[in-house]
Amino acid sequence: MPINKSKKYWKKNLKYLTILLSVWFLASFVFGILLVDELNAIRFGGFKLGFWFAQQGSIYVFVILIFIYIKLMNSLDKEFGYNK
Repeated sequence: MPINKSKKYWKKNLKYLTILLSVWFLASFVFGILLVDELNAIRFGGFKLGFWFAQQGSIYVFVILIFIYIKLMNSLDKEFGYNK
């Protein structure tokens, strides 16, 4: 039984969400909490990199991921004909 158009659309959307949320998890939890001591050995803009990720970096990554998601969803809508 073939998968219909809306199921293919939703499957691809979930793939995008999984990848983007994984990147956000990596930036916020892994870099900001788990690897903070290792990253603090590196300086970024005068601040320790671990501190920067914990305070600002994860927020910047999240905002960038929002714009990436918008771009991906616009192209996905066009691909499946939902952009009308």
